[in-house]
Amino acid sequence: MLENLMNTEKVTAYATDWGLNLLFALMIFIVGRWVVRGAVAVARRVLNRTGMDEMLSHFVLSILHGVLLLVIVVAALNRLGVDTTSLVALIGAAGLAIGLSLQDSLKNFAAGVMLIVFRPFRAGDFVEAGGTTGVVEKINIFSSTFRTPDNREIIVPNGAIYADVITNYSARETRRIDLLIGISYDDDIRKAKAVAEAVVTADERVLTDPAPVIAVADLADSSVNLHIRPWVKTPDYFLTMCELKEKIKIAYDEAGISIPYPQTDLHVHQTAPSVLAPAAPAGTKPAQLESD
Repeated sequence: MLENLMNTEKVTAYATDWGLNLLFALMIFIVGRWVVRGAVAVARRVLNRTGMDEMLSHFVLSILHGVLLLVIVVAALNRLGVDTTSLVALIGAAGLAIGLSLQDSLKNFAAGVMLIVFRPFRAGDFVEAGGTTGVVEKINIFSSTFRTPDNREIIVPNGAIYADVITNYSARETRRIDLLIGISYDDDIRKAKAVAEAVVTADERVLTDPAPVIAVADLADSSVNLHIRPWVKTPDYFLTMCELKEKIKIAYDEAGISIPYPQTDLHVHQTAPSVLAPAAPAGTKPAQLESD
């Protein structure tokens, strides 16, 4: 009887301790979740004040929520008496294995974070990056979407973009048009420059500041090359460049200025024939050499 009573007391004490531990573990989990929600809300307000990109902010908050919630779960299990040392080691090993298997994805993710934070380009910019030239439509965490001039959609991994040279054609408000036009050596350089200047300054899209530059670039093999460099607003760049080429060609034709194609002049000099010995009379046999 006494032994049964002692066993009952032990079971009661064990159940009481286990029940209290379970109660405290539930309290840790419930209160911890409330604390995690509060911490995430505070972090969200801080990120919004810093002006961080919404997509990156959401991703960072998701990671923060998962990490804090994992800490709460480990603390609750520890309160229940579970050995969390092996659990933490298991989580670490699993994280390492996942990291090794997803190293390319993690590289793209890191590059996406860098693109969003440092912003070498924005949605709507016309750029050349990752072997692709086009308008940036979307910048995601792992990849970016480009729309090419012929209306193709190309998705490029962020790792390829950030590891290569990025040329942003829309980063500045103005761009310089570089035209290289050759005239014949027989044409008047001053007249050719004046005609080109008249065409350039007559275009309303060409800016006066900086002023256009028209100068001799090179005395080439087949032509005298002129640099024609006006400045325009970035959105007007391509159309203005094409139209200026056409207008300058028409103006040069009307002014009698030729735009030569590559050619080689071959000069043939005729020389007097050499004086030869008189021919032997017909029927005469050639002299034979006598040997000693």
